[in-house]
Amino acid sequence: MLDNMPRGTICIEDLEIGMKRDLLKVVTDRDIELFAEVSTDHNPVHMDDDYAHDTIFEGRIAHGMLTAGLISAVIGEQLPGHGTVYLGQTLKFMAPVRPGDMVRAEVEVTAIDHAKRRVTLATHCAVGKTVVLKGEATVLAPSRKFD
Repeated sequence: MLDNMPRGTICIEDLEIGMKRDLLKVVTDRDIELFAEVSTDHNPVHMDDDYAHDTIFEGRIAHGMLTAGLISAVIGEQLPGHGTVYLGQTLKFMAPVRPGDMVRAEVEVTAIDHAKRRVTLATHCAVGKTVVLKGEATVLAPSRKFD
């Protein structure tokens, strides 16, 4: 299941502190397999039930960067949206995401530098009430002045 808010672009001239956007996605076995293919990260904690059962996670988990990629989707598709350029991202992984988990990725505008077209966003992902990832992104936002 994927439940995105409307996609498109919010230009820097229209951004406001406190604006939020999010998406919901169920992380599937196929997502994990595809991410392993693309990233070449085939760590058995992601791929092998028997191996993962004997780890501190007591079962398979999704790649942390797969979860982080959902934040990129919100930024690139919704807030600020199309035309946004990532400048930086901090990440702190708080809890595992497992196959079948519904992840909510959310970003919130916390600072705007109109002169430099830079926007700072608080970022986090949660499964239910459990925050699984948090961080901060800095992006170059699209502007009507540069269309």
